[in-house]
Formats: sequence, C-alpha cells, structure tokens
Amino acid sequence: MSGILNSSIGRKFAMALSAFFLMIFILQHFAINILSVFSSETFNEASHFMGTFWAVQFILQPVLIFGVIFHFVMGFVLEIRNNNARKVSYAKNNGRANSSWMSRNMIWSGGFILVFLIIHFIDFWIPEINTKYIVGDMSGMHNGEYRYFHELQEKFIPIWRVALYCVGFIFLALHLLHGFGSAFQSVGANNKYTRALQGFGKVYAIGIPAGFIFIALYHHFVH
Repeated sequence: MSGILNSSIGRKFAMALSAFFLMIFILQHFAINILSVFSSETFNEASHFMGTFWAVQFILQPVLIFGVIFHFVMGFVLEIRNNNARKVSYAKNNGRANSSWMSRNMIWSGGFILVFLIIHFIDFWIPEINTKYIVGDMSGMHNGEYRYFHELQEKFIPIWRVALYCVGFIFLALHLLHGFGSAFQSVGANNKYTRALQGFGKVYAIGIPAGFIFIALYHHFVH
C-alpha cells in the first residue's frame, strides 16, 4: 500500500477509489433521507435498521470514517504536490486557459465540504453515538415512537442551519462536477462510454445535492 501511494499515479488511483466509495455512500444516504419526505414510518424503519444492524455499525461505519479521512488527506496531499509541480509551468503558460474553475478550486470546495461534514457529524452522528453507546438506548424510541423523523425535523427548524446545509450541498455539487469525471479518468476509464459517464456524472453531481437541498427546505417549511 505504501509503495502505491509513493507514486503520483498510485495516489491518484487511490484517491479515485475513495471517491467512488464516497459517491456510493452519498447515493445511499440520499436514498434513505428522501424517504422522510414521503413516509415518516418508512424513514424511521430504514434509519433504525441502519443505526442498529451490526454490519453497518461495526464494519461499514468504521470503513466510511476511514474513507472520508483518507479522501480528504489524500486530496490535500495531491493539491500541494500539484501546486509545486505547476509553479514552473504556470510561469510560462496561462493555467486558467488550460483548466476549469472547478478543477483549479477543488481544494477550496473540498475544504468547505470538510467543515460542513464536521458540522453534520456534530448535528447527527455524535448525538446518535451518545444515545446508543453512552446513554445505552438502542431502542430508537421516544415516547413510544421512533425518534428519527422527529429529530430530523427539529434540526431543520433554524434557518441558519438550513442555509448552511444548502451552501454545503452547492459546494458538493461543484466538487462532484469535476471530481466525478476526474475519478474515472484516474482509473483509466477512457473508452466509448466516456461521454455517457460524463453525462451521468453531471446528472449525479447536480441531482443528488439538489435533492438534499430539497429535503432540508421541505422539513424547514413543512414542519
């Protein structure tokens, strides 16, 4: 593993794999959260399953945390190395003419997403861990009903939090618009399906964050 990460190609390949993993997680996370718009009961049942099933809690959750940390650390490492490598070439060429705004600012969009994730963990993940493993309440119940839907609605009452989430997902869309295609390019997926992948990437990069924004606005105004 260390040998792979010592090469530029290896680091980009590892970065792409972590990106694929996180994109699958984001899709799964959206699929559960969108249920809260259509059925509180279904959302509660899905949330309780994800919050108590041993494989999710003790295998997938640690892997997810590692994947998030690895992706951001590797992203910062690649950005620093790329900036150092570009200093000479940018002195001779116009870098803006050879790259998009999104590709030049991945470090900033990624940095904001990292801050947003920390706030999201404080809002949802840490209270959940406290309830289950410190308080010791694995039932998921509050006053005889599942608490997940009620807690979700309560989080989106303050307008400042809704605004923060909306901005966070806008940055996520900008990050994905470049990152999706870049990840496939890093693993060598340049073939007859490239155009289709690019099209799907744009739909994913815009559609999923827009869906999360809709969920936040829905619970703020419908509550």
